[in-house]
Amino acid sequence: MVLIPGSKNEYFEERDKLIGMDRALRRDSSYIQSRSALEKEADEIVRRIRAEEAESIWKEDHLDVLHPFPGMEFLTGKRIIEKTRIFKIISQMPKGALLHAHTPAVIEPRTLLQLALKEPSIHVRVPIRLTPTNLWSTLPIFLPLLVESRQSIGTSISSSDYIPDTWVHIAKARESFDRALGGPKGFDDWVIGALTVNPSEAYGTYNTVTKIWKKFQSTFSVAVGLSSVSSLLHEYFRLFFIASINDGISYIELRIDPDFLKGILGEDGKRYLTQREVVFMFGETIHEIKQELKKEGCEDMFLGARKLIYCSLKNVAPKDLYTAIEDCISLKKEFPHLIAGEFSRYDLVGQEDELRPTIDYIEPLLYFRKRQAEEQIEIPFLFHAGETLGDGTAAEDNVYDVILLGTKRIGHGFSLVKHPKLLQICRERKILLEVCPISNEVLRLTSSMPMHPLPSILNNGVPVALSCDGPSVFGNFGVTYDFYQVLVASETNGLTTLGTLARDSIEFSMMQLEEKKEALRVWEIKWNIFLQKIVNLYGP
Repeated sequence: MVLIPGSKNEYFEERDKLIGMDRALRRDSSYIQSRSALEKEADEIVRRIRAEEAESIWKEDHLDVLHPFPGMEFLTGKRIIEKTRIFKIISQMPKGALLHAHTPAVIEPRTLLQLALKEPSIHVRVPIRLTPTNLWSTLPIFLPLLVESRQSIGTSISSSDYIPDTWVHIAKARESFDRALGGPKGFDDWVIGALTVNPSEAYGTYNTVTKIWKKFQSTFSVAVGLSSVSSLLHEYFRLFFIASINDGISYIELRIDPDFLKGILGEDGKRYLTQREVVFMFGETIHEIKQELKKEGCEDMFLGARKLIYCSLKNVAPKDLYTAIEDCISLKKEFPHLIAGEFSRYDLVGQEDELRPTIDYIEPLLYFRKRQAEEQIEIPFLFHAGETLGDGTAAEDNVYDVILLGTKRIGHGFSLVKHPKLLQICRERKILLEVCPISNEVLRLTSSMPMHPLPSILNNGVPVALSCDGPSVFGNFGVTYDFYQVLVASETNGLTTLGTLARDSIEFSMMQLEEKKEALRVWEIKWNIFLQKIVNLYGP
């Protein structure tokens, strides 16, 4: 029986009870109940500033932005976001762990291009001579060539005598780029355009999921060719770690594709490195960064990136997955602290709906679990699933299979809100969702953050870690932008919500239990310093 309040006072009492029961299911409810007076005060300050900026900054007239609002399309609103006090506050926040980002899409594209221009091995070719008409529809193809293969014919990919698909050294191609196409600056803009998605592309040219995925996929092929040299890749990792540290990230789990691991040219240009050598270089770069921090007396700023998540693409034939499985097991045995392990993912080759569903890989994946038992090792599954608008499609059913396979985390899980039983399972089994809000929006799964299913996920008590996915493509480096979008798009979410997301990113990482305890201890110290800074700078 539903009790209908008889008086106004009774009504408001029942109303408060109902809201309380509903909010008690939220993931951050226990933290809200136990938070300190300092955190409560800082949260109130942030809520006040958010409300003020919703009425001021977001209601001002902005050049070329016709409909500004908090949580709007990221690529259009980015410049407005960067003007806000909330963004400045969140940029100082200790973010915890970054659990979902893909090599090779994690450093600033112009920086990657500058590094590539210094490499003697990197060459470029195009299938047709470039002209003002075809420039923006033609992708550059980059590749580091072995010394014996470096036979450039001509110096320009835009001259009238260019032979299609002829390799030209990247620096020569840039220097000789046709003035009608913008000269060297035009070359840079063309390459950067091939590495990124701009607002007109995301919200105009490629305004459907299928179209934008094709553009997104193409950026990875360009980035791989630019970054597949050992000396460059070492600096690439180093710059990524430093930028992450500066964003308040203290621990990283980076996804990496085995084909990328096998295609890195050695520094001498005479051979390609083995997977073992690339993984070793990754570990050495982490060690260097930690040593630098130790010398500066701030070694607790970065706990490392001790887990590579080894990925296979969903366009591979199921029978071919066995080879990747054995490679992953071999790397895990040699580098037990670096390989976390993920299979059956699709992000480098296209949209989930267009590739093989997880069910196609059940036999090799069950075999993989058997081989782990034989080798007495553990490589947790960390599957992508539900990054789709479908309902009941083969791709959308992936959410059932990854849970049955025992995934520890789910990448994206955008469609999970359609499945109440699965939400319950994720809550009870503590299966974390790696949610990438800006990526989901730019890739047209949602039109804006207020329309994103994340509030429903949090309201159901499911653990979540925010991540940036492919930041070099979207420009959402680190996780500050994603945290911002989540905060301003919900009146319920507050500073304590963001703290919960950061804690969960550490708790559900692949670190060992004692490492997690230490990471959380250090994070709590930073968190309280952060809260005090808010009160000192913005309090009454």
